Amino acid sequence: MSSNATLDRFYLEIPATAQETQVAFSTSGASWRARLNQMSLNAFLPWLQEEQAAKVWPSIAALPSFWEIVDGTAIDCEDMRLVLIPTIEIDLRELRVPQEWIDIPSWSADYYLAVQVNPDAGWIRIWGYTTHHQLKTKGVYDDGDRTYCLDEDDLIQDLNVLWIARQLCPEEPLRAEVLQAPALLRPQAENLLERLGNSTVTFPRLAVPFQLWAALIDHGGWRQRLYERRQGLSNSWSVPQWLQADISDLAAQLGWKAHTLLAQEMRSRAEQIGLSRQLVITGNPYELQVFPRGNPEERIWRFELHSLDGDRQVPAGFKLRLLTEDLQPFSHNEDTAIEAVDRLYVDVILEPGEGLVWEIEPIPEGYDRAILNF
Repeated sequence: MSSNATLDRFYLEIPATAQETQVAFSTSGASWRARLNQMSLNAFLPWLQEEQAAKVWPSIAALPSFWEIVDGTAIDCEDMRLVLIPTIEIDLRELRVPQEWIDIPSWSADYYLAVQVNPDAGWIRIWGYTTHHQLKTKGVYDDGDRTYCLDEDDLIQDLNVLWIARQLCPEEPLRAEVLQAPALLRPQAENLLERLGNSTVTFPRLAVPFQLWAALIDHGGWRQRLYERRQGLSNSWSVPQWLQADISDLAAQLGWKAHTLLAQEMRSRAEQIGLSRQLVITGNPYELQVFPRGNPEERIWRFELHSLDGDRQVPAGFKLRLLTEDLQPFSHNEDTAIEAVDRLYVDVILEPGEGLVWEIEPIPEGYDRAILNF
């Protein structure tokens, strides 16, 4: 039996492979949190994918950087987002959702599922769900642990109602308005990373004002750097190191790989090693390449986007954009396809150690900001 749905209970078996996680975390508490979230995800996602097109947001490879600091797992499903909130509590009186999943606009979801996890018996139970709008308007905010709390009586217990409501009441307000946290400058971010990257800070999410915390972890590159620092790791996103040695494990999981290409420079053709990552944009395959140009002393790097379908060009309206580490634009940082073109590219001259963030419009599937250091 893989599942059992009654009027108010929904059970799913936990696959044996979900019982343990091989990823490192800074504290035993973070390891336990990751284990509960992994079990919830591995039990729920396959069941959901039997009926819906669903995938982890932003990507499976990014999950450790979330679970290191906060409970919850987001799933994008058709035109909505769900967040699984696990607990091992037996006496279920309320759903407690970390503030990050409510008040960071890019993290917020339409629905929040309360998941009871029983690792010993090997099952999870979806014991209720609610909407972002309900949590913001009816939920009680607990400043002590920065959670929104909703009483059990205010949850909808039958998960089947969610799908019916989506069909019958498509105009129902699911999300309340939330404001974007003010952006951080790089010195502010570095100060926070230095402080919170120390694993002796057991609860980094509670150690600084929420607006600072939200701005830090909303940036995928800084969130990943925080995770790495709490493991005692140095920055693993150095492009020159990748080209000279091996690509980091996380970068490889995200699809980056070394790539041999022919580049025409100074009227001669020479074999070069660059980086490439395959992307899916509007349902079609593309490739982003990053490679050096000219003499090494010039420190010129090219970011280039092209289609992997030989019969398809980059459509009009696509944009390739580079930003500084703290997401500031600079001169000649963007290339836009005014009409269909073979490629988009941006050339930049970079100082040693300088970091860049790349963006593409429309947004690629599974995109999460990352800082590439040069």
